[in-house]
Amino acid sequence: MIRSRGEKIFDTINTTIMLLFCISIIYPIWYIVVLSFNDGMDAMRGGIYWWPRVFTIETYKTVLGASGIMTSYGVTIAKTIVGVATHVFFIGLVAYGLSKEDLRFRKIYMGLGLVTMFFNGGLIPNFLLINKLGLLNSFWVFILPCLFNMFEMIVMMNFFKAIPKSIEESAYIDGANYLIIFFKIVLPLSMPVVATIGLWNGVWQWNDFFSGVIYINNPDLQPIQTFLYKIISQAGASQMTANLPASAMQAKTTSESVKLATMILTTLPIMLVYPFLQKYFVKGMMVGATKG
Repeated sequence: MIRSRGEKIFDTINTTIMLLFCISIIYPIWYIVVLSFNDGMDAMRGGIYWWPRVFTIETYKTVLGASGIMTSYGVTIAKTIVGVATHVFFIGLVAYGLSKEDLRFRKIYMGLGLVTMFFNGGLIPNFLLINKLGLLNSFWVFILPCLFNMFEMIVMMNFFKAIPKSIEESAYIDGANYLIIFFKIVLPLSMPVVATIGLWNGVWQWNDFFSGVIYINNPDLQPIQTFLYKIISQAGASQMTANLPASAMQAKTTSESVKLATMILTTLPIMLVYPFLQKYFVKGMMVGATKG
């Protein structure tokens, strides 16, 4: 097929724009990686753009040797795993029930849920509620308030509606109850939307720093993102190095290089996981948003 001159010009311009767009996204990440692997004192001179001028891993040794960072990593991993599992399970049960048109008071439940998408009590009422529930300085403050999200429930509910009713009816005739049908039939057929909801909540759980700032005073329950937040906002790098051995103190690290290394360590895990779930994310989002 012979392409016209206009089509070739369009493809060239389109490719150029997309390449520039990709570079504008990738380069800032690459620049942070380069600076984090460069000698901190040398980096203060500037002039580093593509490769480390004085390569070193001392900054990462400093960060990983800081007291509390591994505990914060453990808290973040635990709250992400537990949060995603409970979130998807709870939303799945609610969505499966509301996907049934003959559910009693279904319209009332949907109306109440839709209100929460546009209105909330604000920070102070939320804090008072968390305090009354006894969740302050508790691991469950990361889990229980995040069990439900109306928008994600609607996406999952619409996906459930797309499953042929004949499949559920045949299982019901064979003696299966609704719970068996949900776990044995509906969930296995809904892995794209389950992966989508899990990815949304997993990214949010991993990146959430605000809950640790507002609801947690115990450093043993501090997520890694709250740890990073305190480093950046309070210039806490000097506090980190104060707890290190003398050999680490002699390394040429700076407050800025420690911040950059901490940023890489906190964002790298979720960046590695996302590409493997992206295909489920796209499929689940499209089907859940258009069916039903």
